[in-house]
Amino acid sequence: MNERWQYSPLEKVCGAPMLQTAETELDEIPAMAPPARRKKIWVDLDNSPHVPFFRPIIEELKKRDYDVLVTARDAYQVRELIAFYGLTGNVVGKHWGKLKIMKALGTLRRAFKLRQIVRKEKPDISVCHGSRGCLITSKLLGIPNLTLTDYEHSAVVPGIRPTWLMVPSVISAESLKFGSSRVMKYPGIKEDVYLSQFRPDLQLRSRLGLSSSTLMITVRPPASEAHYHNPESDILLTEALNRFAGEDGTKVVLLPRNKKQEAELRSTWRAAIASGRIVIPAQVEDGLSLIWNSDLVISGGGTMNREAAAMGVPVYSIFRGTIGAVDRYLADTGRLVLLESVEDVRTKIRTVHRQKTFVPSQGMSSALESIVQNIILLADAKGSTIGSVA
Repeated sequence: MNERWQYSPLEKVCGAPMLQTAETELDEIPAMAPPARRKKIWVDLDNSPHVPFFRPIIEELKKRDYDVLVTARDAYQVRELIAFYGLTGNVVGKHWGKLKIMKALGTLRRAFKLRQIVRKEKPDISVCHGSRGCLITSKLLGIPNLTLTDYEHSAVVPGIRPTWLMVPSVISAESLKFGSSRVMKYPGIKEDVYLSQFRPDLQLRSRLGLSSSTLMITVRPPASEAHYHNPESDILLTEALNRFAGEDGTKVVLLPRNKKQEAELRSTWRAAIASGRIVIPAQVEDGLSLIWNSDLVISGGGTMNREAAAMGVPVYSIFRGTIGAVDRYLADTGRLVLLESVEDVRTKIRTVHRQKTFVPSQGMSSALESIVQNIILLADAKGSTIGSVA
């Protein structure tokens, strides 16, 4: 185990107060311990939703006198969102496409580059939300890792597991196939962490060329390059766009995940985009403000669905992979509608103008406080408590 995890607390190193008398011999004076260095926490932003999620966590850690090293992957809109939210960090690696072999090679290459940066920084702990590059690098450098996840069916790195796992309370420990003593939970859902800081952009509609009387539908296509992608989601997306791009008084705000997907959508829906029935924002917009300004949301991904559900905006999921515990919980409580067929798209989606009101949150969310406290607990832990999960 790396020696830096072995240091004792300063007060135990110093021992009893030394006696400052004329008779004290030089060799009787206890050696003073070097000043304790500030703990350093490495946070890796691997995907677009990680940027708004980790921003308040990073801010809280810095407020509590912890150094934070931030790295990020140039995938989807991560780079643009980092600039949008005013974060600073090292951008390392990119997305390597849909082929599994290229994904694996790209992840290993990114891990090697991360290793060169992180080794010099000597963080006490690494924290990520399912970043495989972070997990591999942490293993190579002997850095304890805390991985957060809100989808229990994510692909894992063969032979490499995090030191600890943290999940929303609605996910059962049994479904994780992970040592229960190394599983931590936080209340609510991931989106609760940063919604407490949200303030809507009241100028967004006018910036997109939408009047207040326009029924605005925000649509997020499926992650077509993800390992869990199911082509059925693409069929549901096509049906939804066909239905709503032709309705009078309705505008679809379409949010491609990357430039490649945007080019494909612009080609397929050229006429609807040219007529203004489908709008693709010209610049990165705050996802939460897009949701708040919408009358309803249709998404093939988890985060936007859960953000809308947390804000009380009607939301319909066209995700056709294995449904996780969080989405199942939201569906069971009526906060999310799961669309499973073309017929569902035609009959279950209700197009009604939504009354848009905003009540600011008071204070920090319990989810944010719980996550920050657990990170601090692990970062401050003595070396004897740090180990890896078999």
